[in-house]
Formats: sequence, C-alpha cells, structure tokens
Amino acid sequence: MTEYEQHEIPFQERRLHRNPRLRRGIFLLPSLFTVANLLCGYYASVAALVGGAESYDHAAKAIGIAIVFDALDGRVARLTGTNTEFGVQFDSLADVVSFGIAPAILAYAWGFRNVSGQGSEAFLGHFAWVCCLAFLICSAWRLARFNVQGMAPGGSKNFVGMPTPAAAGMVAAIVHARHYWGGPIATEKWSYPWFVLLLLLGVLMTSTVRYYSFKDIPWTRKQPSLTVVAMCVLVGVIWRWSEYVLVIIAGSYVLLGIILQVVRALRHRLVTRTA
Repeated sequence: MTEYEQHEIPFQERRLHRNPRLRRGIFLLPSLFTVANLLCGYYASVAALVGGAESYDHAAKAIGIAIVFDALDGRVARLTGTNTEFGVQFDSLADVVSFGIAPAILAYAWGFRNVSGQGSEAFLGHFAWVCCLAFLICSAWRLARFNVQGMAPGGSKNFVGMPTPAAAGMVAAIVHARHYWGGPIATEKWSYPWFVLLLLLGVLMTSTVRYYSFKDIPWTRKQPSLTVVAMCVLVGVIWRWSEYVLVIIAGSYVLLGIILQVVRALRHRLVTRTA
C-alpha cells in the first residue's frame, strides 16, 4: 500500500486494518446492543404471556429499554465505523421481535385477556387477533421498506412512515401509564378503541407520512450547557412522572407527523393553485 493510499484511508480504518483482533472486537460492540434489544423484546413477549398487572408493566418497560438499545446500536456502529450489511439485517430482525411481535402480544393480552363474561367476547377476541396481526405485518413491512428505500428523499432528517420503535413506544407508554391508573382493560368499552389504535399505528407505519428522525442532531459535538441541563431535567421528569410524560412524548410524536403532513399538503395545494 502506497503512502498516498494510506492517506486516503481514515485513521480509524487504518488502525483496525493493522489490528484484526481489535476489528473483530469493535464489530461485536454494536451487535451486543442489538442482542440486548432482542433480549428485551423476548422478555416483553414472555411477560405479556404470563399476564397480570405487574407483568404487563414489566413488558412495557422492556419495550422502552429496547428502544434505547435500538438507538444506540446504530450510533455506535457509525461512530466506530463498523457498519455492515449483516448488522443492518440483524438489527431489522431484532426490531421485528421487539417492535412488532412483543407489542402485538402485549396489546392483545392487555386489551382482551381480562374482558370476560360479556356477550360479544368471542367477536372481540377475533377483532383483537386481526388488529394485532395487522400491527405485526405493518411493522415488518415498514422495516423491509426502510431496508430497501432508506430515508425520505433529501437527506436523513425524515423517515417515510412512522418508525416501528415509535409505534411500539406508543403501545408501551399507554400500558405503562394505565398500570398506575387502574391496570389492564377490563371492559369492551375501552377494548375496541384500543385495538383500533393498533390499526391506526399500523397504517401510519406503512404510510408515506414523514416523521423526524433526529439523526441530524450533532450528538458528538460540543453542546451549550443549557442543552445539557435541559436533557438532565427531561430525564429526571421522565423518571419521576414516567406514566404521564412518556404518553405525552409518544402521543406528540405520532400527532406531529400527521399535522406536518397536512400542512405540507395544504401548502403544496396553495402553490399549485397560484402557479
């Protein structure tokens, strides 16, 4: 390798090239976060099957932790220069479990298992089954489309369709909040809107509604001290009032994408009329 070629290769890659053992170790680092994500999804599924108010809450918390691990594995891979096609596919498979299967099982068990002794219980069971299956299919569809098409045209600011962690987070946030407000759903009055919400989240995942990705935020650069303080306060607020704050954050993210999509559509219509 000539001196010019060495100059063209980034320092981190030259370091990894000289030390194959270090290269293998760093490749394992993002995969460990993906495995942790997968473990949380598996735990959430098992906890939902066990049933009970505490188990449902534990399942919801596991999905929330899986979202954190999912955010970390990609950032660690980019920071260490260890992005691989294998890592992309492994991450997608883990996301199907944590953000597709786990929330679907949790939503079904939490919204239907405790509804009993009512006339249309059989119909509700079929309706719940179909809605949760639709949520799972839409989440897998969303992940497959992202692997093929990537981000929205024009950069990495927006996702096409609501990301699967956001949809799963909405489910987990409601279950977690309801745990402090009265436990699982026990009447058909609230079961049907709950499963309709699952359908709505599935539609948003497969839609072309754009959602902000937060990927253009320079996390590795120096930030104003006020930003650090604000983030610390946010973490403290979530820790203290998680049952309220998480629902507000998840719901705001879902609604913000819809509102901005409507605004863009109206703006486009005005431009075409004036042109």
